[in-house]
Amino acid sequence: MTTITIPADVSAGRNRGSLLVHSAYFTLQSIRALWRQPLYVAVMLVQPMVWLLLFGQLFKRIVELPGFGGVNYIDFLVPGVVAMNALFIGAWSGTGFIEMMDRGIMDRVLVTPVRRGAIIIGSLSYNMLSLLVQGIIVFVVGRLSGATYPGGLPGIATSLLAAMLLTAGFCSMSNALALLLRTNEALIGLSQFLTLPLMFLSTAIMAQEAAPEWIQTASAYNPVNWAVVAARESLAASPDWGTVWANLGGLAAVALVLGYLGTRAFGSYQRSL
Repeated sequence: MTTITIPADVSAGRNRGSLLVHSAYFTLQSIRALWRQPLYVAVMLVQPMVWLLLFGQLFKRIVELPGFGGVNYIDFLVPGVVAMNALFIGAWSGTGFIEMMDRGIMDRVLVTPVRRGAIIIGSLSYNMLSLLVQGIIVFVVGRLSGATYPGGLPGIATSLLAAMLLTAGFCSMSNALALLLRTNEALIGLSQFLTLPLMFLSTAIMAQEAAPEWIQTASAYNPVNWAVVAARESLAASPDWGTVWANLGGLAAVALVLGYLGTRAFGSYQRSL
C-alpha cells in the first residue's frame, strides 16, 4: 500500500454504499501507485518464480525420504509456494500504513467521513490482487517445470482462494500491528519473527509425516498449513472436499477476526494522538 490522498467527492458522506466506494478508491489508488514503480512490479512478478525454482531444485531429492510416497516434488511444492507468497505479502502490508502515518496522511484520512473499514478493505483487496497474480504465475511456471494438477481448474481456483484468505488474515494483522507499533523497524522485526516459524511449521516444503512429532502437532493449529492442505487436497485427483472446506472455513474465520481487530486498532491509534 502506498501514499493516498482523499478527494472531497470520495470522503463526503457515510451512506450505505460509501463503504464500497471508499474501499474501491483505496484499492485503485494503490494499484495506480504500483504501476508507477516498474522495478517493484518486476520484482513482484519474478519473486514467485524464484521461490518455486530455487526450492524445487534445492529439495527435489527430499521426496526419497519416508512420508512423501514417491510424489513429484514440484507437484508437492506448488501449493506450498503459493501459500508462502500469501504469507509474506500479508505480513508486509503494514509498511504502507506506517508510510501513511509518517507523512501525516493517516491523520488527515481519519478526520474525514471515510469508513475505517474501507481503509482495511482497500489494503486487503490490493494485496489479494497482488497474490492472485503471483499465484497464477506460480501455477504456470510449475506446469512448465513438470507439475501436474489432477484437480484441474476447480482445484487451482480453490488453491488461490485459500491463499487469498491467508493473505487477508495476515494483511489485517500486519495493518493492526502497524497502527500499534508505528515504526518500520518494529513491524519488520515482529513480522520476521512470526512468518519464518509459521512457514517452517507447515507442510509448505516438507511432508507432515517426515517432520518431528511436535511440528506435526503445531501444524494442525497453523493457518499457513490450513492453506497448504486445502490447496494440495483440492488439486488431488480425488479431493476430500470435507477437508478442503474445513480448512477454508478456518482461514475465513481467522481473516474475519483479524479484519475486525485491524479496524478496531484505528481507535487505539486515534486515542494516542
